[in-house]
Amino acid sequence: MKDLRGKTVWITGASSGIGESLSRHFAKLCCKLVLSSRRVEELQRVAATCKGAQQVSTVPLDLSKPETMSDVVEHVLREYGPVDVMVHNAGVSQRAEASETLFDVDELIMRTNYLGPVALTKALLPSMLARRQGHFVVVTSCLGKIGVPRRTAYCGSKHALHGFFDALRTEVWRHGILVTIATPGFARTDVGVNALTGTGARFNQPDGDVERGITADSCAARIVEATRQEKREVFVGRFKERAALALNRVAPGLFFRIVRKKAVHVEQ
Repeated sequence: MKDLRGKTVWITGASSGIGESLSRHFAKLCCKLVLSSRRVEELQRVAATCKGAQQVSTVPLDLSKPETMSDVVEHVLREYGPVDVMVHNAGVSQRAEASETLFDVDELIMRTNYLGPVALTKALLPSMLARRQGHFVVVTSCLGKIGVPRRTAYCGSKHALHGFFDALRTEVWRHGILVTIATPGFARTDVGVNALTGTGARFNQPDGDVERGITADSCAARIVEATRQEKREVFVGRFKERAALALNRVAPGLFFRIVRKKAVHVEQ
């Protein structure tokens, strides 16, 4: 079991949802925390609740601007020292069919969910390679393994994360660097409310599947435990989502027939 006491853990998307809960759980392990998101006031609110952390710092970060990641990493390394665990958690979802989604929205989701984390990883990787240690924890989604209606850009970005970090793991293991991919099902957060419509506006409506999901706190606890156990991948969610992943793997035709009914239901 990895001892994280005194280790520096950098968490993106830390201002709400799973990221907020991750911050508190890592704090209980006496880590040094670097919390990032776009919302500075919310970051400061979360930082004040991280009891047990040796140190809590906030660094504003907008993953939709990958070109800024090198400067942010340089700042973090200079001010807070080497990063031991990089938790890629931030992201934005979607609630619109491909035919009604502007390409600018596809691009924004891809930059936020995939290109931003990749740019951040590439900027941080040299310092980990030099120390021959480090750990990337990537919070993706079960939709990184299956496709469902009204999530084309979101599914695409999460599939891309799986591909990149699965491949990265094969390259960096010999340098002492670990990659853990956490694959949550539905968790009770504001992901649906904050999702983007086809025009880029907030969806701003509750999502039934999300509201029936597991709590953000229980999801975060499982992810932190998987990090300590140095697992390559961990699924976190209900039996329903686990069954969907299994069905898509062993009977993709049947899975497609089930999922397409959901698309028809939405249209009605």
